[in-house]
Amino acid sequence: MHLPREFQAGLTVRDRWVIGLGLLAVCGLAWVVMAWQAAAMMEMGGAGAMRMPGAWTLTDGVLVYLMWAVMMAAMMVPATSPMIAAFATINKHRRAAGNPHVRTGVFLLGYLLAWSLFSLAATSLHWALEASGLLTPMMKSASPILSAVLFAAAGIYQWTPLKEVCLNRCRTPVGFVLTEWRDGPGGAIGMGLRHGLFCIGCCAALMGLLFAVAVMDLRWVAAVAVLVTVEKLLPWPRVWRHVIGAGLVAVAVCFAAGWL
Repeated sequence: MHLPREFQAGLTVRDRWVIGLGLLAVCGLAWVVMAWQAAAMMEMGGAGAMRMPGAWTLTDGVLVYLMWAVMMAAMMVPATSPMIAAFATINKHRRAAGNPHVRTGVFLLGYLLAWSLFSLAATSLHWALEASGLLTPMMKSASPILSAVLFAAAGIYQWTPLKEVCLNRCRTPVGFVLTEWRDGPGGAIGMGLRHGLFCIGCCAALMGLLFAVAVMDLRWVAAVAVLVTVEKLLPWPRVWRHVIGAGLVAVAVCFAAGWL
């Protein structure tokens, strides 16, 4: 996952600090907002429990969408840091050579746009599960069978060729940036969006695990974020991919057997 030496040389210590602190600020703010959302939901627990399942107002829908969008930013920004660093490095080389360049934040904006679109789909699924009684108004799974199916599906997906392709694209930042480069702000947003789509292909099933437990339980949110980061950043991705898959299927069996 490390950048080749010729690219490492392109970023100064100051550059690395700026990128690192910028990503930390985005991620930290998202986690703070998410913690505030979780606390607000707990305070509104009584009102939420009395609402008819699926009987959302427009305000409910907007709030749930914002919850998912913030949650995706909090979970995914740390795992994409090598890609951000690769974009910044290659962009700096292009600027030094007098070629067109854009700010790294534009690329990150495109990446977050992809997960914002995913959040629309997650919000729609959230409403459908609640309307069918499979998810409580307090955003907790009401069905061990649903939980078992979601864990099993996520575990099996870990072993599929599509998962491997998407994960490999996420783990090769320099290759992605070099082959997908597009000039200008629109090009950078498009690159970030495309990278985000590969990440969605890699991680969407893992995000679905939140429906299997409790969507706003920060312990589960952190656990899923750790799984995403481990398989994207640590060595031996094939091993991690299969180990995580086996672990998820084992949890699915526990749900199906009534042990969880």
